[in-house]
Amino acid sequence: MKYKNFLFLVASVILLSLVQSCTRTPEMVVEATLVPETFNKLCATCHGADLKGDIAQSLLDGSWQFGSGRSDIMRSIKFGHPHHGMPSWSAVLTDEEIDTLVGFLLAEEERLGITKPPIPVTLETQDYLVNVEVMGEGLETPWSIAFMSVDRALITEKSGRLRIIENGDLLPDSILGIPTVRDNGQGGLLDVNVDPDFENNGWIYLSFSHPIDKKVGDELAPAMTSIVRGRLADHTWQDQETLFEAPHETYKTAVWHFGSRIVFDKDGYLFFSIGDRGTSDDAQDISKPNGKIHRLHRDGRIPASNPFYGQKDAIQSIYSFGHRNPQGLAVHPQTNQVWDTEHGPLGGDELNLIQPGLNYGWPVICYGINYNGEIITELTRKEGMEQPIYYWKPSIAACGADFYSGDLFPKWKNQLLVGALKFEEVQLLDIEKDRVMYGQTILKNAGRVRDVTTGPDGAIYVVLNSPDVVLRLSPAAGI
Repeated sequence: MKYKNFLFLVASVILLSLVQSCTRTPEMVVEATLVPETFNKLCATCHGADLKGDIAQSLLDGSWQFGSGRSDIMRSIKFGHPHHGMPSWSAVLTDEEIDTLVGFLLAEEERLGITKPPIPVTLETQDYLVNVEVMGEGLETPWSIAFMSVDRALITEKSGRLRIIENGDLLPDSILGIPTVRDNGQGGLLDVNVDPDFENNGWIYLSFSHPIDKKVGDELAPAMTSIVRGRLADHTWQDQETLFEAPHETYKTAVWHFGSRIVFDKDGYLFFSIGDRGTSDDAQDISKPNGKIHRLHRDGRIPASNPFYGQKDAIQSIYSFGHRNPQGLAVHPQTNQVWDTEHGPLGGDELNLIQPGLNYGWPVICYGINYNGEIITELTRKEGMEQPIYYWKPSIAACGADFYSGDLFPKWKNQLLVGALKFEEVQLLDIEKDRVMYGQTILKNAGRVRDVTTGPDGAIYVVLNSPDVVLRLSPAAGI
C-alpha cells in the first residue's frame, strides 16, 4: 500500500466511528468537520487535509504501490513498509481493526467512483519513450506467451486452453486436444515455449498441473507439474510426448507453488521449475521433485552430466534444489547462465544464479516470514546454502522473467526483465557478472504481470492478469 497508512490509519479509526452518525456530501472527499485533529497534526502535512496528496502521494488516485487486493492492503497495514517511511501497525491495531480499515478504504473508493487509471499509451523510462499497444483482448487468465514467428504467438490460459494471437489479434478458437489440467488455485495450463529448432521440427513444450484421476476423500485430485511436447496440425495438438511426469506418490493436493517455467540454453538443454507445492521441507529432499530446477534433453532423456545422475533415491532430472516457487526462468544470451526469479513468502523474493547441484536454502534460510506473520526460520545464511544474488523485501510477487535480446532497445540489451504480480510492474535489472548494478521500473499499475518476454521483432511483450491482455512495448523515441 503506497505510503497510505501512516497518515491515514489513525484518522480512519476515528472516522469509522463517525460515519454512521454524520452526513457526507457526495461531491466532497472528506468534510472538514470529519477530519480529526490527529490527522491534521500527523498526516495532513504529507497527504494533505483533503487526502489528495502533498509531499506524499494522494490516497484517492486508485493506484496502489504494494498491491491492490484486500489481503495485500491488510498486510501493508499490519507489517508496514519501513523503507518507504511506512511503519508496521501490528502492535497498535488488531487484525479485526485492520480489516475494518481496509473495508472502509475500499468502500470509499467505490463510493467515490475511484478506479485504476487506464493502461497508458506511452511510458517514459530513464532511456526511452515507449509506445504501449494492447493485444489479445478476450483472453481469460493468460499465463505465458511464446512466438512461433514474428506475427504468430502462442498464449496459455490457466483454465487449460492454448490460444493463438496472429498479427495482434486473438483467434477465436482454442487449440484442440490439449492435455487435461487441474485448474485450481495456482494450477492449470501454465508455461509454453517453442523448440530452439522450431522452424524445422515444430515442437512446442507445455507445463501444466497434471492430476491423478482420483480424489483423496473430499479433497482435490493430487497433482504435480508435468512437461509435455507436441506439434500443431489443423489447429489440433498432436504427436504428444511426455517428457517429465513425477512419481505419482509425490503428487500433492495443494493448489499452489507449481513453478512451471520452461527455458532452453545454447547447448540445447531444457530447464524447468517446480515449486515446493506447499510442502516446504520437500525442497531439501532430492528424492522429491518439488522445490527444484530440473534439466533434461529436449526429448526427455536425462543428461548423464546432471549432478545427481546415477545417485540412488534421487530424482535424476534435478539440477538444483532448495527452491520455494521459481515462477521465472531465463537464460543469459551471452553467458548461457540460467537465472531464476523466485516467488518468496512475505518478503524475500529472490533472484538466483542457478548452478548444478547447489542448494538454494529454502526453507532453512530465508529473508521473509509467513503471510500470517509467523517466523519461518531465524537463519538468512548457512554454510553449504547459496545466497540470492538479489532479493526483494517487501515481496513484489516475482513471476515471469527474460533477458532482453532484441534490437529495438539497444540500451537494454542483455538486461533482465522481471514481472511482478502483486506490485503490478515490470522491472529492468542491469546485471554485471553476478551483481545487480541497478534497476528501474519500466511499467507500473497496468495489471498483474504474469509473463514478460522479448519478441522476435525486438518488442517487449507483457502478459497481464486483471486486465487479461498482452501489451506490446516498442520505442517511440530516445530521451
